[in-house]
Amino acid sequence: MKLRPVALGVALGSVWGVSLFIITWISYYTGYGRLFLEVLAQSIYPGYTITPLGSFLGLLYGFADGFVSAALIGYIYNKVVK
Repeated sequence: MKLRPVALGVALGSVWGVSLFIITWISYYTGYGRLFLEVLAQSIYPGYTITPLGSFLGLLYGFADGFVSAALIGYIYNKVVK
C-alpha cells in the first residue's frame, strides 16, 4: 500500500492545528491544560501565548508542524515499503 504524503500531511496537520487551537481556548477560559501548553507549545512555537490571538498562531504553527512531520513520515514509509 502506498501513502500519499501530501494528503497525510494535510490530514494530520489539520488535526494538530485544530487541537492546539481548541485546547488554547479551553485553557484561556478554564486554566485546563495550561501546564501542557506552557511547557510544550510555548517552548516550541515562538510567539505562541495562551490568548485568543495565540490560538490562531498555534493553529498555523500546529498545521505547519503536523503537515511537515506527517508528509515526511509518508515519504519515508513509501521508500521503505518499496
